[in-house]
Amino acid sequence: MIKLVKSLVPKSLKKFIKREILQTSYVNKPTYNASLIKDEFTLDCTIAYNKYGGYCTPFSAQQESVVQEILKGNVYEPETIQYIIDNCGTGDVVQAGAYFGDFLPGIAKHISNKAQVWTFEPSSEYYRCAEITMRINNLNNVNLFQVGLGEEKADVQLQIETEDGKRLGGASRIINSKKGKFVPITIETLDSMIPEDRNISVVQLDLEGFEIPALKGAINSIKRCKPILILEILSHNDILANDWFKENILSLGYEITGKVHNNTIVKIKHN
Repeated sequence: MIKLVKSLVPKSLKKFIKREILQTSYVNKPTYNASLIKDEFTLDCTIAYNKYGGYCTPFSAQQESVVQEILKGNVYEPETIQYIIDNCGTGDVVQAGAYFGDFLPGIAKHISNKAQVWTFEPSSEYYRCAEITMRINNLNNVNLFQVGLGEEKADVQLQIETEDGKRLGGASRIINSKKGKFVPITIETLDSMIPEDRNISVVQLDLEGFEIPALKGAINSIKRCKPILILEILSHNDILANDWFKENILSLGYEITGKVHNNTIVKIKHN
C-alpha cells in the first residue's frame, strides 16, 4: 500500500516539495534534543547542513561555536576552507584534527579528481561523527584515521573533560595531569601514515598546541613535498621563538606569509 501511494506522487511534485523545503531552510533547523539513551556506547548527535553538505555534529559539543555555526546552516572558518581549495592545486590535503568533519565536505568536494584528503581524529566520539559526515556526503576521497599526530608512535591519555565536568569538545588535549576525564588514544607520525608516492600540497593543523610534535613527525613529508602549512595555534612570535621550527622548517625556505582566520600561513618563498 505504501509503495502504491508513493507511486501516485508525480515527479514534478516531488521536486517542488524538495525545492520548497530547501528554500525555507527546514533542513538547517534540527531538533536540539539529546537522545533518551545515555551510555558510553550510544552516539548522541544531530545532523545539520550547510552549502557544502551534511554533518554529524556531537551533542556533547553543541554549545561550541563550531557546532553552533553548522546547526545554523553556516560554514565555520569559510576563509580557511576557501584558502585550502584555492591553493591545493592537484596535490593531497592533510587536515587534522578532523573533529566531526567540519572541514571535510568543503575540501573533499573541491580538490582535484586524483587528490585525496588525509585526516586524523583520536577521540572515539568525534571519529564516529566524522565517519558519519563522510557517509552523508559520500566522500570516497577521504582517508580518516582514529589516531592523533605526533613526533613518534605512542599511547597517551587525551583529556576530554575538565575536573569540574566541563566537556572540552574540539579543545580536547594531551596534557600532563590526572585531573578531569581522560581517554586512551594512539599517536602516530604523519610520515608513517601517508605513502611516499602521494604529493601533499597543504597541511592544516588544529591540534590544540600539539602542532610542533606533529610537524616533527611529518618532517620527511614536508621536505619531500614542500606543502603550504596552515597552523592554528602558532602565531608569528611563537614561530620565531621556536628553535626547532627555525632550524627545520624556516631553513627549508619557508616564510610566514600571513593569516587566514586564526591560522598562520607558512609557505615556501618564491624569488
